[in-house]
Amino acid sequence: MAVTTSATRRTRLAARPRLLAVVVAVVVAVAAVGLGTWAAVGRPDPDGALTGLRIMAPNNPGGGHDITARTSAKIMEDAGIARTVEVFNLPGASGTVGLGRLVAEDGNGRLAMVMSLGVIGGSYAHSSRVTLADTTPIARLLEEPEIVVVSANSPYTDIGQLIDDWRSDPGKVAVGGGSAPGGPDYLAPMLMAKAIGLDPKKVDYVPFDGGGELAASVIGDKVAFGVSGIGEHIDQVEAGTLRVLAVTGPERIEGVDAPTLREAGVDVEFTNWRGVVAPPGISDADRRALVEAYTEMHGTRQWKAALERNGWRDAFQTGDDFGAFIGQQTDEVESVLEELGLT
Repeated sequence: MAVTTSATRRTRLAARPRLLAVVVAVVVAVAAVGLGTWAAVGRPDPDGALTGLRIMAPNNPGGGHDITARTSAKIMEDAGIARTVEVFNLPGASGTVGLGRLVAEDGNGRLAMVMSLGVIGGSYAHSSRVTLADTTPIARLLEEPEIVVVSANSPYTDIGQLIDDWRSDPGKVAVGGGSAPGGPDYLAPMLMAKAIGLDPKKVDYVPFDGGGELAASVIGDKVAFGVSGIGEHIDQVEAGTLRVLAVTGPERIEGVDAPTLREAGVDVEFTNWRGVVAPPGISDADRRALVEAYTEMHGTRQWKAALERNGWRDAFQTGDDFGAFIGQQTDEVESVLEELGLT
């Protein structure tokens, strides 16, 4: 509203300074409370959409966290579940740089971070001072099988050839992964090594900060093979620059001409998962708003299409149940590492 003030009106107002001061003070106080509540909670628009949400991907663009964050953000916006969703990358130390930032944002109900088994492994590998136990669990979104991939120029055309060379001279057959020791891309080849009678301590594992860096190194033949999530490499597989030799999950991936490890005689079944956590100390209203937003997104046809397109499996779980799952997975990572003699 435009406001005009005449000289006469200014004179009258000047004669009532105390009343004006009280009115202004009340208005400012009310506005401050309203803005503070809005900013802290990120309350929905009148039409129900969540506003001002920021989603952190704790790895480089092109990695699994990044793809999941951007896919979910676009679906939320397209479906009118949320407005002005911003996705940003904060890579480093296998997700623990992002985890530290998230925990430092205590009480920020408009921030979320996509995470996975890899962040548990990163916390272990980098002796992080914060863990996922310090966060607010929101939702587990998906499970994803790992794939064993080589470059299109690789001499390996089936998993049996690779295993024979790997078993006979592990030092000359380096394997790359997009996670630190303890993460999914590390655990899968270590379990493979044990299953074929190879000492996991002899495996030459080269970690990369996400699937994007890994793909470039596999395509460039800087490592003999890579192990990572199918969703991070589906474009390169379809383009023919990467060749899939095996799938670590319980069944084959539709459209990918490769057996499961068990079909190939390697007794390993392994899947990764991804979910969303928020900072500690957020309000109950913020937590409910985030859980409801991801629950609504999970029910959209766009999300179902994304699951199919990326080779992901539905694994939706929210709140305290997801928190209990994170605790269980943390214990299992430590147990597997001890079993493999890698602690």
